Amino acid sequence: MRGCEGESVRGSDRASAWGSDRGFVTAESAVVLPVLVMFAMALVWGLLVMAVQIQCVDAARTGARAAARQDPADAVIEVTREAAPRDARVTVDREGGEVRVVVVARPSLLRGLPFEVREEAVAAAEESVGAGT
Repeated sequence: MRGCEGESVRGSDRASAWGSDRGFVTAESAVVLPVLVMFAMALVWGLLVMAVQIQCVDAARTGARAAARQDPADAVIEVTREAAPRDARVTVDREGGEVRVVVVARPSLLRGLPFEVREEAVAAAEESVGAGT
């Protein structure tokens, strides 16, 4: 019988031990959950930045192709802005036989952060292609 009594005492010690662990689980969750939320927010922020970067690359390439074809400057800027993110700044420069289009934009949902995406594309103007041969 003593063995049975000892078992019941140990069983009640286990129950009280499990009861005290519940507070630790709550404390660990209170620390881990904000870290997980911040990690998820960082992932979303990174995805937004990558999406804006891809749009800027496409817009700069589109504008460089249009400028290389000797399209008018207004048409080049319009075509570039159509492909660029909203409120992007577009710059078109011509130097010698090259055209350079620069697109600078801020991710739309991250206006409060001092972060910009800048992409540029350079193309040879069609009038100078093959001129050396």
